[in-house]
Order: sequence, then C-alpha cells, then structure tokens
Amino acid sequence: MPGGLSEEEAAARLREEGPNELPRDRPRRFLASVWDVVKEPMILLLLAAAAIYLVLGDLTEALMLLPAVLVIVAIEIAQERKTERALGSLRELTSPRALVVRDGERRRVAGREVVRGDLLVLSEGDRVPADALLLDSRHLEADESLLTGESAPVRKLAAAAGAPARVDPRPGGDDSPFVFGGTVVVRGHGLAEVRATGPRSAIGRIGASLAELDAGRTPLQVEVTRVVKAFAAAALLVCGTVVALHVAVRGDLLQGLLAGVALAMSMLPEEFPVILTVFIALGAWRISRSRVLTRRLPAIEALGAATVLCVDKTGTLTENRMRVAALWESGAPHGAGDGPLPETVREVLELAVLASQRDPFDPMEQAIHALGASALGGARHAGWELVREYPLTRELLAMANVWRTPERVQVAAKGALEAIVALCRLEGDAAAAATARATELGAAGLRVLAVARAEHAAGGLPEDPRALPFVFGGLVALEDPVRRGVPEAVAECAGAGVRVVMVTGDAPGTARAIARRVGLPDGRICTGAELDTLDDDALRERVRGTAVFARVAPEQKLRLVQALRAAGEVVAMTGDGVNDAPALKAAHIGVAMGGRGTDVAREAAALVVTDDDFTSIVAAVRLGRRIYANLRRAMAYALAVHVPVAGLALLPLLLGWPLVLFPVHIVFIEVIVDPACSIAFEAEPAERDLMRRPPRSPSARLFDARFVTVALLQGASVLAAAVLAFRAGLHHTGADDAGRALAFAALVGGNVGLILVNRSWDRVLGVRAGPNLAAWIVTGGATLLAALVFAWPWLRQAFRFGPASWHDLALAAGAGLVSLAWFEGLKLLGPRWLRR
Repeated sequence: MPGGLSEEEAAARLREEGPNELPRDRPRRFLASVWDVVKEPMILLLLAAAAIYLVLGDLTEALMLLPAVLVIVAIEIAQERKTERALGSLRELTSPRALVVRDGERRRVAGREVVRGDLLVLSEGDRVPADALLLDSRHLEADESLLTGESAPVRKLAAAAGAPARVDPRPGGDDSPFVFGGTVVVRGHGLAEVRATGPRSAIGRIGASLAELDAGRTPLQVEVTRVVKAFAAAALLVCGTVVALHVAVRGDLLQGLLAGVALAMSMLPEEFPVILTVFIALGAWRISRSRVLTRRLPAIEALGAATVLCVDKTGTLTENRMRVAALWESGAPHGAGDGPLPETVREVLELAVLASQRDPFDPMEQAIHALGASALGGARHAGWELVREYPLTRELLAMANVWRTPERVQVAAKGALEAIVALCRLEGDAAAAATARATELGAAGLRVLAVARAEHAAGGLPEDPRALPFVFGGLVALEDPVRRGVPEAVAECAGAGVRVVMVTGDAPGTARAIARRVGLPDGRICTGAELDTLDDDALRERVRGTAVFARVAPEQKLRLVQALRAAGEVVAMTGDGVNDAPALKAAHIGVAMGGRGTDVAREAAALVVTDDDFTSIVAAVRLGRRIYANLRRAMAYALAVHVPVAGLALLPLLLGWPLVLFPVHIVFIEVIVDPACSIAFEAEPAERDLMRRPPRSPSARLFDARFVTVALLQGASVLAAAVLAFRAGLHHTGADDAGRALAFAALVGGNVGLILVNRSWDRVLGVRAGPNLAAWIVTGGATLLAALVFAWPWLRQAFRFGPASWHDLALAAGAGLVSLAWFEGLKLLGPRWLRR
C-alpha cells in the first residue's frame, strides 16, 4: 500500500486550501441581534418618550415605559436564539470520520481534515468524505442518489495504471473510477486518492452556487413592508405638524414632543411586521410538533399560496430502499405479497439468496435476504459452505457463489438479464420470453435481475464461470417502494388545487410507473434531453401541463423551478440530495428531507422535514393556509384598533381638548394587541373545507379594498364610542382625568370586541369555527388587567385617571363592545363581498 501524505504535508494543505467543509450560513452575533430589535421604530419611540419624561422629572412615567422596552427586546432575542438552536440541533455529522493513510499508517481523522492527496481507505457503509480517484477496487459499488437521484447503486472500477483520468468527472453511471463526497459505499472495498475537497468537490460546487441565488421575499412581506412605510410616512408628517402647532399655540416644546411621540406611537403600524414575524414563528413552533423544522419563517406564509409542489422521486415519493416486488419463472409471475410462494418461484428466490453476500450491505441484496428469511426459513441452508465467489466484472455483469452442500456442489448466479442469458446459453423462445417479461417488469418501474443455477462435480472449479453448465432460473424484480400515505397526500393536493410535479433523474419508464402508483397524470412526460431543446418561453408553456419530468440533471431542476416562477406559480420544491439544493433555494418554498438529506440541501431549504415523510409536506401546506387565514384576521384587528387609538391621540390636539392618551396608555393597549395577535388569532381553528379550496392568487393583496374598508369601519365605531365616553365624563364631572378614564374603558371594551368579532368574518363571534380558549383567555385577561388599573390607586395615578364609578366604567366598556354589533349583523345579513 502506498505511504500517503505525511502529517506535515497534510497540515500544510489544510492551511492552504481550507477545511473539507461545505458552505454554511454564519450565525448572527448577539449584539447584532439586539441592535436589530432596538432600532425598530416602536422601540425608538418608547425610548424617546421615556427620555422626555426623565427631562420633565416624571420618573414614574419613565419607569412605566422602560421595562416595556426590555421585555420586547428580550422576547425577540429569545425567539431568534431558539430558532438558531433548533437549526443547530438538526445538523447531523457534517464531517464524517475518514480512514486515511498517512506516513504509511492508517489513521482516523475528522472529515473536515481530509486534504487533497490523502489516500482514503473505503469499506462498505463508509460515507465518502471528498471526491477521489480509485486506485484499487474490490467489487466496490456506491450509492450516489444524493447527487444523481438514482436509487440503484453504481459500480466503481479502479483507474488503469498510467491511464489519464477524466478531467471533469461526473457522478452517475457504472464503471467510473471516481467516488464523490457525500456518497455511500454500499459494497466492496477500495483505496482512493483525494482529488477535490470542500467547495472544490462536486457537492461543494453545488453548495457554493447557492450563494448566487436570491430566493427573494414573499409577496406578503413585500406588501406589509409597503403598507408600513406608507403609514410611517403619514405618521411622521402628521406628528411633525402637530408638534409645530403645539409649540406655536401653547409654547411648550417638551409637551409638544410628548404629544407627538404619543401620536406617532398610535399611528405607527409597527404591529404589522411584528405580527407577521411572531405569528409565523408561532406557526413554525406548531408545525415543528409535526416534525417539520422551519428554517426561514416567511416560507410558512408562502405555503398557503403554493400552487405547484415539485418533488424528487427518490427518497421523497419513494423510500429509497429496495424491496422484492415480483418473482418470475417460466410460468406466471408471482408478486412478493401474493401469499405463499409456489415451489418453482421459491427456487428463484433461493437462487437469488445464494448468489448474494451472506451479510449484505447492498440494498438489493438486503431486500432479497429479507424476503428469503420470511418465505424460505433460516435453516434451509444450514451447513452449506461457501467455497468460492465469482465477482461481477466488466466483461460479465453477473456474480456467482459456489456452495458445498452435504450432497453436491451448487453454484448460484445473479446479474443482468443479458449476462445470465449468455451464461445459460439461452436461445430461441426461452430467451425471447425472458426478455419480454424483463422488459415488461422494467416498464413498470422495477429493477430486474436474472438468476441461474449450476451443479459441479467434485474436482477443481474453472477460473471462468462461463465454463459452468448454468440453467436459467428466473427473474427477480425489485422496487423502490412508494412511501406510505403518498397517494393520499397527492390526492389531497389535487383537491386543494396544488399541482404535484415529479422531477427525477430516473428513466421515463420508471418515472411513469411511480407516477401511476402515486396518482400523478403520466400522459405527458418530458425528459432532460427534451428540456435542452426548449428555450425559456417554450419551457414556460411546457411546464404548465406536464406532471412528470424524467432524466433531469441538477441544473435543469433549477431551470424548471425558475420557469414555473416565471409562469406565475408559487413553487414549493422538496428534495434531500445535493442535486436538489439550487432548486430548493430558487423556489418560493424549499422543503428538504432532513432524515437522510445533505447539509447543503438543508442550508438551501426554508423547511426541513425531519422524518422524511411526504405527508408532512401536505400537513405544512394545510397549516400554511390556516396561518394565512388567521393572519388576515389578526391584521384586520391590528388595523382596526389603530383607528380609535390614533383618533383619541389626534382629535384633542385638533379640537383643543385635554389630552386623552399618553404613551403609557398606548403601551397598555399594545399589551393587549400583542397576545391577541400572537395567541388568540393564531390559535383559531381551521375551517373544515380549508383543503378543498383553491390556493389564493399569488397576486391577491392582503390589504385589499374590502379588508381595509371593514377594518376602518370597525375602528371608527370604537372611536365614536370612546369619544362619546370621554365627552360624557368631561361633561358630567368637569375633570379631564375622569373623561380620560371613561374613554379608556370604552377603548378597552372596544378592543375586546374587535378580538371577538374578527375571529371570523362569516361566523357570529366565531362560534361555529371551533373552540378557541386562547381568545377567551386574552379577552378575559385584558378585562381583569384594566380593572386592576382602575382599582389600584398607584396605577390609577400613573395612568392619570380621575374618579369614576364602576357603574360608569362598565357602561363605557359596554358602549365600546356594543359599537361593533353592526358587524355581527352583517355576518348574518351582509352582502356577498363580506363573506367572500
């Protein structure tokens, strides 16, 4: 064995070329996270208000505001850190241990320490740490499905001595001398020289390409940002005008600034982005209980609008493991699950078992042994001795095992049909029948092996198995089974108007068979070769009506996703391999399978399904729709509640009344608004027909005319009740602090009413939508907290409330609540535009 690199050479190359790692997102620093929260407008306004109170010498008011700042910052940071920890816990062994030869000795090193020029010792079950050239190979086969999408292992042959290797090796195909990082050795042994590590490897090049893709923001993010900017600009303009007028008329700059800050806080819709973030984060927590980890929160919102779900076959629709599906002798075929095996078919299975390794690692041989153990019994071959193996070669694509039994020497062979037909010297009708049956099984998406038997008299065995008198035994057909629940999940997607598109590297026949099994239309199959002949416009038209794409290369998957996006679709893409990563990042929602997926796929994806269950994707779509519906209700509530708050802050300044609201009152309302949006509306149950509706249009706006009109009318109703309560209190007592107390009671009552009526826009108080204990807890908590403010003298003084009887406070709160009765009436009698 060659001596390999020295430790000094390896260390020098490690310093020069860097570790053997894939590109990763860098974690954000703690201080950077804190700064991002602190610079939010509402936090800055709270800090400004606290500073003004300190200048005015009002320590009580300042102490009421500063803890609110700390609580908000702490909550945001805790949520962000929790998400980062969850992502970190998902990572499996990014860098597997590798057995290398250095200084003439075998040593185990971390995969990240493997360098170019290292000699790798590969055995069954090893994950290859880097791209390498095979110098020696003993029947080595590798599972390259994570790179190619092909579930069947491929043979590897050592490079001929002195022969130049291909300059640009690519995974896939038998008899290549290259092994690739991230793949798994499923059979045999070998010695390989590392040629490329880290970002220079095949897996690394795909990972590096992800940085060049911009997934973009979701439509809802763009719309909310636009609305917030418009509101913020209007708020700043109005506040600046109010401060200037206050100084000009009353000559008090600090009080003018304080009034302007209060008005800005009341008008600034800072809840919208907060609702979007917190609401989706709580949705991520909810979906995580179904073993789906959210890596990028906005993807959950986009799931509700998904119109196309692109899926890879291997490991997504199928289990990426082999199973014996059928056995065939010269008579009729027998399905593996069709009851007890007939005797002739039992002989076919027995030959397949005898022609396999005793303790196999190859998935196909494992499947053969599994059926053999259940159908043949474990003691059938007790006492048989394996005396020789004829390995598979390039000249003969079949392998044979020679067994010595108490009675005779028996040889069992299995391999490609053509090789077994040649071994058996099969001709005429017998060969035609076997070929026809193998073709039929292959067209059904099965991988077909042929088996044969021979007997040998006592004496020496020939060097070439072709010298043995083989007799054709039959065929063994294996399949990569469809995952449990996938056909039902595909049917549910169809009912929900979500088109499922299978994109695979498999042959068209295999793809068509899997499509039929899972319920996809297979009338039009487009191949990778055909894709190369289509320009962007033609491809955009072709993707509209095609459900199966076969023999697709990784770069073509990316192009397909981009074509679907250009056609106006909201694209979700599932996958687990490195070849899926660019398409995962280019899609609106990338969904990686985490159980066996690569790190680079998880880095690219927005969602990671930790149990690799396709049905979890459908559950995520269902949850995404529920989240959007509830998010719309929460946004309507937040918009409506701003109207009375802003009105009570602005009207006194315009009409010369005493100030009604101060920053502390607005903070109190925020204390109600935040849990209402993040708990009450988020917990609202989904409608039963949620997955029988078409996806919402990608161009549909959240803040459409109907939405804004209803929310503004709701808010105006509560504002009218609060103004009436304020004027009644002012008229009854002549004290502005008494009027302020009644106005605040009406505002709290109206706030509770807004929560209840917006639970549903077509069900009275949402009573038929299902139980929502959270909504009642929030509304009850808001009522009790307001009662505490009115009852505790210190808080009553801090809120600047004057004396008011509980009877008057109850009437004011009831007025705010009853002001929304018209909306409940509309739910029963209103026009269709409200029910839509």
